[in-house]
Amino acid sequence: MQSDKIRNLAIVAHIDHGKTTLIDSIFKAARAFGEHSREHGVERVMDSGALERERGITIRSKPCAVEWGGYLINIIDTPGHADFSGEVERVLSTVDSVILVVDANEGPMPQTRYVLKHALSIGMRPLLFINKVDRAGADPRSALNATFDLFFELGASDAQADFPVLYGSGLAGWAVSDLSDPRRDSMDDLFSTIIEHVPAPLVKPDAPFLMQVSTLAWNEYVGRIGCGKILQGSIKKGAPFTRTSTRWRSPTHEDGWEVTATETARVAQLWVTRGLERVEVDEVFAGDIVWLTGPSEIEIGDTFSAPEAAEAVLLPPLAIEEPTVSMFFLVNSGPFAGQEGQAVTLRQLKARLEREMRVNVSLRMEDLGRPDGVKVSGRGELQLGILIEEMRREGMEFCVSKPEVITETVNGQLTEPYEMLTIDVGDEFQGVVFEKLSRRRGKVKSVSNQGRGVSRIEFEIPMRGLIGYRGEFLTDTRGLGIMSSCFAGYGPWAGEMSGRGRGALVSLDTGEATAYQLENLQDRGVLFISPLERVYAGMIVGESARPGDIPCNPTKKKQQTNHRSATKELTTKLDVPRRMSLEKAMEWIEDDELVEVTPQSVRLRKAVLDERERRKAARKAES
Repeated sequence: MQSDKIRNLAIVAHIDHGKTTLIDSIFKAARAFGEHSREHGVERVMDSGALERERGITIRSKPCAVEWGGYLINIIDTPGHADFSGEVERVLSTVDSVILVVDANEGPMPQTRYVLKHALSIGMRPLLFINKVDRAGADPRSALNATFDLFFELGASDAQADFPVLYGSGLAGWAVSDLSDPRRDSMDDLFSTIIEHVPAPLVKPDAPFLMQVSTLAWNEYVGRIGCGKILQGSIKKGAPFTRTSTRWRSPTHEDGWEVTATETARVAQLWVTRGLERVEVDEVFAGDIVWLTGPSEIEIGDTFSAPEAAEAVLLPPLAIEEPTVSMFFLVNSGPFAGQEGQAVTLRQLKARLEREMRVNVSLRMEDLGRPDGVKVSGRGELQLGILIEEMRREGMEFCVSKPEVITETVNGQLTEPYEMLTIDVGDEFQGVVFEKLSRRRGKVKSVSNQGRGVSRIEFEIPMRGLIGYRGEFLTDTRGLGIMSSCFAGYGPWAGEMSGRGRGALVSLDTGEATAYQLENLQDRGVLFISPLERVYAGMIVGESARPGDIPCNPTKKKQQTNHRSATKELTTKLDVPRRMSLEKAMEWIEDDELVEVTPQSVRLRKAVLDERERRKAARKAES
């Protein structure tokens, strides 16, 4: 297909504003699937991963393609959560425009600001799609005005601020350019707007071959696969080309960039996307978004060029923001290691993490010389939590430490990452929210009335102040509050913050927990376990009601004497234990505690299992 008949765009939005559901309707409107296709009628077909379907979020950016009116429209679905914003940064270098999806009820949210800022900074002219206008309480006019204000706040040019607007429902499958239009049965206005306002790829069909890698994939048989848009020329399967790697000389990019490696290779395989599938082809042309294998190593930002033009045309590396949160991944040293999954060695743990970094460039792994583990850094708790969940589903057992923020020293001053936090909460819960976030060094930036007794409050808060707060927030607001955040940059160190405030109930023995002893323990706090569950010395079995840890023996049995009632066990009354999910456990633990992750269980434990050794370590730390 000629390049002037190609449209390349990404769909970006805040989490849960309907990007993936909108793509479902685009597929149906373009008849991308036949009546008997496996994907026909399935919701959120772009969320192909098991975790994506379970959690209802997009984790990896994925391309798809549809044909309409003689045009080929390449669409890239991007994550909406701030922890996966690295996926969005890379994708924007591949496409020529973006559809910005905004919820008609919520309006622009933190991630909306983040993705729009990146799109405007590279000169794109976004299209605005105001979604969910058929929902109760929707206010599309207010959402449009708020988005228009956001464009100017981010420094949009006059041309960028003159954006086309569409209204519709991604779930119901309709879109109109005029809200007064009674039609509610087609996506034709969306397709027409894309073809009219998204520019064709700015390419040179007759120039030597050139493309830049923006996305990576991995295959055990062919190795790394690079994806990107062909900027000029064409290439055939088996043709030679040159791979050139570059990097920035400094994190600020002020010192320019330099070439780090060059390699001559041949194209082993070529794919393009049609619908949801990769289709292998023999030749690709300027404007196509392609997948390519051949070089022994492929990195994000690599330039692929014709051998005769390798030195004449080089592209600067792609700018990807650095990780902000880190945690230790440790070999499982507990007594139950290897009983519920595969107990991995340090070498196996490193190999698995290295395999992950082949496709996820926003992750970092550091070997700090510890004999039991490595330090892994990412963009947030959720990104690291998803990685841990994927590893445990592969059958691996290991331990992880409490997440901690990555600090930097700038001009002799210690700085830390900050987040822009947006909270929608009922007026009756505002007091407790202000109190808790002020303790966590949060500063109020704005308060606005959303109507119906709900206020929107924006805070600027250190990222470490949000670690462990989400579960507390849901409890304080009885599950009715909504919070979302986005990375806002680095700022001065905000000072010390108080920890959990409550201690842990720590087991002194190994065995099965008894109902007789748990009934006594529940008066001292909240239990995490049930009767007959196996515990070991050093394992955390509950949260104390007071500061400071309490050693206990949940395996103690009732003495068998004739002075006790034979029906004592029948009258035992136990509260329902608090079950700790992986995310809750990561938020709950303190610096001297670990989360033990297995395919079947999530346990909390002390880093040092022996009580006497813990006491020695505490006395040593005090001295």
